[in-house]
Amino acid sequence: MTTDSPMPSPPFPSTDNAVLRLIVGNAIKAVHSWYEGHIHGEDECPGCDFRGELPKGIKRG
Repeated sequence: MTTDSPMPSPPFPSTDNAVLRLIVGNAIKAVHSWYEGHIHGEDECPGCDFRGELPKGIKRG
């Protein structure tokens, strides 16, 4: 096979593919769910930062 021969099929589905739409839609829902959980965590622990530090004035260990 030479390098200039066409591929037997494209390496990705077409943009109107139903399975691709489903996968992308589920990925978007997952990101939204993660973000909502992140916001909820900030509301529950306003003294904490996103890296998981303890609120000021609390000693570790």
